Amino acid sequence: MPAAHQSEAIVLRTWPFGEADLMVAFFTREQGLVRGVARHAMRSRRRFGGALEPMTHVRAAWTERPKQDVVRLDRFEILWSPLRDPVDYRRAAGLAFLAEILESALPERAPEDDIFRLSLVAAPALGGGSLLPVTYFALWITRLLGWMPDLNTCAVTGASVRGETAYYSPLRDGVTCARARPSGSLPLTAETIAAAHRIFQHSLPTLLQDSPAMPVLQQLRRFVVSTLERHLEERLRSARALLTL
Repeated sequence: MPAAHQSEAIVLRTWPFGEADLMVAFFTREQGLVRGVARHAMRSRRRFGGALEPMTHVRAAWTERPKQDVVRLDRFEILWSPLRDPVDYRRAAGLAFLAEILESALPERAPEDDIFRLSLVAAPALGGGSLLPVTYFALWITRLLGWMPDLNTCAVTGASVRGETAYYSPLRDGVTCARARPSGSLPLTAETIAAAHRIFQHSLPTLLQDSPAMPVLQQLRRFVVSTLERHLEERLRSARALLTL
């Protein structure tokens, strides 16, 4: 028998499916990542309206049939929309980055309430010219997924790198001291590492009142994108736009 479901959800991506339908990837609070078909969504916007924009927070209703991986979407009620505020290039790039990481990193049908709550904090905070919410989200999701290395200890020698510049490689886990620095590695200054620790210790609203400097945030984003891509074993398309900002 078909089973009806309702849950808070975050829309991640849509793409054409047949002549008039859309396939939708959405991250639900109760069932994790789900994929479903929005029937006739390209012909009529009556049931879904602007609710299919990436990173829209919705109350989703869908029907699941036995032995079918793809569900049928019934309706999305908008709880928060990124279209409520102006969407410039910087904000659009940040929203795309959040959505791509969520779809790429999360296993299907696995609830991740901490990551869901993180997304609801980071997405509305984008805007005002700051990319701190993007960096905050990227660092925290890497930590919640268990992929964040120890930034205080050299992964090769075990020596402390506190107060020093550490180095990382896109091809290796962890950071190293200067003595064990591999060829082609990139620096993480002591100031950047201190900023990462501060992000893990404070809320996003608190950090927005006294944000780390732009070069520090840029260096942190490069590091965390490198870490995510190594574990995902794929390139994050949206990250390329962010790394130019």
